Amino acid sequence: MLHSMKDFENCAISATDGQIGHVKNLYFDDQSWVIRYLVVNAGSWLSSRMVLISPISLEQPDWQERIFPVSISKEQVKNSPGIDTDKPISRQNEEQHLGYFGYPYYWGGTSIWGDGFFPYAMVPYYADYETDHASHERQVEAYSRNGPNHLGNDDPHLRNCKTVNGYQIEARDGKIGSISDFLVDEKTWAIRYLVIETSHWWSGHRVLIAPEWITEVHWLDKKVSVNLTLDSVKNAPSYDPKKEWSRQLDIQLYQHYNRVGYWTDTTAHEESI
Repeated sequence: MLHSMKDFENCAISATDGQIGHVKNLYFDDQSWVIRYLVVNAGSWLSSRMVLISPISLEQPDWQERIFPVSISKEQVKNSPGIDTDKPISRQNEEQHLGYFGYPYYWGGTSIWGDGFFPYAMVPYYADYETDHASHERQVEAYSRNGPNHLGNDDPHLRNCKTVNGYQIEARDGKIGSISDFLVDEKTWAIRYLVIETSHWWSGHRVLIAPEWITEVHWLDKKVSVNLTLDSVKNAPSYDPKKEWSRQLDIQLYQHYNRVGYWTDTTAHEESI
């Protein structure tokens, strides 16, 4: 199922020993377009400090009650490395954060979550603790030995979802509209679509653009270029936020653009496990 970014706002984060706080924002990886962290206001118990919670920590969300249980404690959150969520978050910041919780690094693998499609696959289960722990220690050792450049560019690749809202979308032959929301896959945490508001061009018409159709993001100019034409977007199936987006609508949209569906790889992976 896909969820609007707005579905996450103010959801409660429930730790093993009490409530941590409420979701205020999301951070996504601008290379793979996957939500990497929930930004949570920890409230009065932690002086309203903003903390990051990885989807790796999450258990089954209760969407109806808007509660996200996590497998970590308030004490762990309290003692976690401080991160200024108003500033760009570097790979070094992430290494400190993930290392503190004992989670492996999601980058460098063959898929969006290390070598898998789902964040829960990265949880160091007790049965695999020795293997997971040894792998994590090797990652930390490699970083210490080779310095910050061993994983490539240490430039921040995490983007604040709310900041990207309002970015202009440009087709090959003109402006389409602006980003008003994101649709996130609840299993993989991948951003499947950008919701584009086209009211300045086509009254009341919202359309969906998949991240894989993006050719370039101009971060300084707040513009996103896509490999589509204005006519193809204008004639695409419209998006109604009041209706649940379905796989059939996925198929219709991808067929309209003559593209291969994103779900083919993840479906094959789910059937193999």
